[in-house]
Amino acid sequence: MTGLAHVSGTLSRGGRRAKKEITEDEKQEIREAFDLFDSNKAGKIEYREVKVAMRALGFAVSKAEVKGLMAEYGKDEGGGLELQEFMEIMSQKISERDPMEELAKAFRLFDDDSTGRISLKNLRKVAKDFGEDISDEDLSAMIDEFDRDGDGEISEMEFYDIMKHNEG
Repeated sequence: MTGLAHVSGTLSRGGRRAKKEITEDEKQEIREAFDLFDSNKAGKIEYREVKVAMRALGFAVSKAEVKGLMAEYGKDEGGGLELQEFMEIMSQKISERDPMEELAKAFRLFDDDSTGRISLKNLRKVAKDFGEDISDEDLSAMIDEFDRDGDGEISEMEFYDIMKHNEG
């Protein structure tokens, strides 16, 4: 079931922690987002780049929120954020995520037809959306591995159990 857990982990981006130190993988992800949006390689990103980078990291932020963060954390007068400042902001945001809320969001991304269950059709679509070429047989095996009630689909509780199992 590593495929389902991997795809969900990609979607929830570390949402299984609340107010804890972020992982090295999360720090690397923040650095990569910063580097991607520091397109002119000036060592800082401006307002629009900050907003897009934060959204790319999974945070729906408003214009006012981004401006407030930049005013609070931006140490230079040029208005941009350097990597360390962006790292502080994103580390705080990531550590404050509600794990259950993040899992619920990830589940809803899989359950795109809002049935309250993840079916073979749902998994097939997610795999395709992520560019994964996984056979129906392998997708069915993923479902079978964690389908405790034997209905051929993954319920929300079964999904949570999968994610908790893959947390450690």
